Amino acid sequence: MKGLLRSKGRIISRRKITYTLIALVIAGTAAWIITHRNTHREITPVVATIPVTQQDVNIYGEYVGRIRAQQFVEIRARVEGFLEEMLFEEGTYVKKNQVLFVINQEQYRAKADKVRAQLKKDEAQEKKAQRDLERIRPLYAQNAASQLDLDNAIAAYESAQASVAMSEADLFQAEQELGYTIVRSPIAGNISERLVDLGTLVGTGGKSLLATVVKSDTVLVDFSMTALDYLKSKERNVNIGQKDSNRSWQPYITITLADNTQYPYQGLVDFAEPQVDPRTGTFSVRAEMPNPNRVLLPGQFTKVRLLLDVIENAITVPQKAIIIEKGGAYIYVLRKDNTVEKRFIELGPEQGNYTVVERGLAANEQIVAEGYHKLNPGMKVRIDNSKLTQPTNTTVTTQPVKTDSTSLHKD
Repeated sequence: MKGLLRSKGRIISRRKITYTLIALVIAGTAAWIITHRNTHREITPVVATIPVTQQDVNIYGEYVGRIRAQQFVEIRARVEGFLEEMLFEEGTYVKKNQVLFVINQEQYRAKADKVRAQLKKDEAQEKKAQRDLERIRPLYAQNAASQLDLDNAIAAYESAQASVAMSEADLFQAEQELGYTIVRSPIAGNISERLVDLGTLVGTGGKSLLATVVKSDTVLVDFSMTALDYLKSKERNVNIGQKDSNRSWQPYITITLADNTQYPYQGLVDFAEPQVDPRTGTFSVRAEMPNPNRVLLPGQFTKVRLLLDVIENAITVPQKAIIIEKGGAYIYVLRKDNTVEKRFIELGPEQGNYTVVERGLAANEQIVAEGYHKLNPGMKVRIDNSKLTQPTNTTVTTQPVKTDSTSLHKD
């Protein structure tokens, strides 16, 4: 009986061992399959790629500018007298040669009449001296008059001619002074309020500044650039303030108004100061801006955006595809066999979410835009662009230059 029980126990133990071994084999097989799958996934990472593109890149600089009138004329009294009339409305538009003020004319008219009378007297003396000389000449030829008589007649005639010339000059000056009593606008533009009241003594003995006229249908925009900007422009063969017909673009500016809206017109840079201010390290630049509706007021400050350069057919890549390390910047380039290459590149200016690559890449090469964090050079990858997000593209703007308002161009 005891032997039978022992045999049954041995059979049960062997079955348990067999079942245990089978379970261990199954578990090991499952673990191997899972491990093999994970390993396979790690060996073939999924990435998103995009082609290298070429485009024209505009490089801008931002500065602080000041609006200046194209012409600013002070209306001054050129003769002394009491102001009698004002023939314009303050703050309105006046035409060229329009009469603005009238100064008392009595003394200047009397002076002109006096000089005119003196001229007539001198002309009569000249005619008499001429007749006397014409009578003396034939008498002298017949020895009926002496040399002294002839010399006196010639001297009298020449003296009379000189007197006429002096009187003519005096009359011209007197008529000019009389004309100065009528004060006209030398240009067309908007006139200021009057700076003197009627009845005031104006001219050399009193106030000479009567008003100002501003021509502002075209304005000048003054701003300052650094010496570094000048050197960089020279490196790009750009002469600031000079037109160049050999290039497809010109250094235009746009300005921002006080309400942060962009002014609809562009201005062309037409002048750059030939020297740097040693106190500020900047040089003055000027642009001419249309102002047909007179939105821009002389004296106001504004933000200036200057087109410094255009990089034509520049190679650009998304910033998120660039990896920066101590050795430099690099990017993963996809080869034809779907393996990746670690490519060091030389970076240029940024363009919104893109960066210009000056060296290291060629157009139409495929680069890894997403999923490069676990890549190693030479690794094979699987491409999936279904969830790729394209970065937005904007124009390039260099670092703004901070300038003090006192360094701006002086009127």
